[in-house]
This record gives sequence, C-alpha cells and structure tokens, in this order.
Amino acid sequence: MKTNDLLQKDVQDAIRWERALKGAEIDVNANDGIITLTGWVDSYGKKIKAEQATKSVTGVQAIIEKIIVSHGTGIEKSDEDLAKDVLNALKWNWEIPNEKVKVKVENGWITLEGETEWNYQKEAAQNTITKVEGIKGSSRQGHFSPSRSQNRT
Repeated sequence: MKTNDLLQKDVQDAIRWERALKGAEIDVNANDGIITLTGWVDSYGKKIKAEQATKSVTGVQAIIEKIIVSHGTGIEKSDEDLAKDVLNALKWNWEIPNEKVKVKVENGWITLEGETEWNYQKEAAQNTITKVEGIKGSSRQGHFSPSRSQNRT
C-alpha cells in the first residue's frame, strides 16, 4: 500500500498532467486511500476531469470531492437558461435518444433521468452536459441506465 505522501503526490501529478486543468486551483489530501479534492475550477467539465484523473491513480480507494465550480464572470445562468442549454446540447448529440432523457435543473445542478437502450447513450448524455457552461454539478436519478432490451441474446 502506498504511503499517504506518495499517493498524494501521484494524484497531484495526475491532475497536473491533465491538460484541461492547467491553472486550476485544486488541493489534494490523502489519508489511507481516501483522497480529498478541494479548490476552485472555472467549469463543470474541469471538475469531472479532476475526478477522472484522481480515479486513474493506483491506490485511490475513495474520493471526497469538494471542488467548487466558479465561472469567474460574477454572472450565473438562471436555471431556465441552463435547462435550455442542456436540452440543446443533448438534442445536437446524435447518440442520445432525446425523447428518452429528461432534465431537471435546481440551483445550477443538473439531474438526468430516463432510460436508454445502450450504455454508450447514457455515457454520451453525461459527457455532453459537462461541456455546457454554467453547470455547478450533475447527478443521475431513477433508472437512467440501459434498458433490459440491451441484454437480449
């Protein structure tokens, strides 16, 4: 098992090597395989990139994520504007069956609900919303997952 210092350094290096995170203010703390990420980024996509980089490090068992998305403009989008932007982004991605994915917006947080036929469609929806400016975070609710028809033999 890696020491806390070595694990912390490995996670810091993984984040540093992530091109999208240049200039991001992310602090890393390691304690027995549990990594705590704190700091500020200017987009939700960068927050996701920091989490992915951390998950890729051998020895990371859990992540406590306290990264705050601050868009730096001082102007926040309304939930209505975010809903429109997310729906538009989903509509323009041919991989996503738009009629199957529902969007909920609450205080800048996006929740995706619905049922997709294939796993790549679910992943495409999740990846698409990370590119929408103004989102503070996202989650999936209900059964936003591949439908049982995918398991046909």
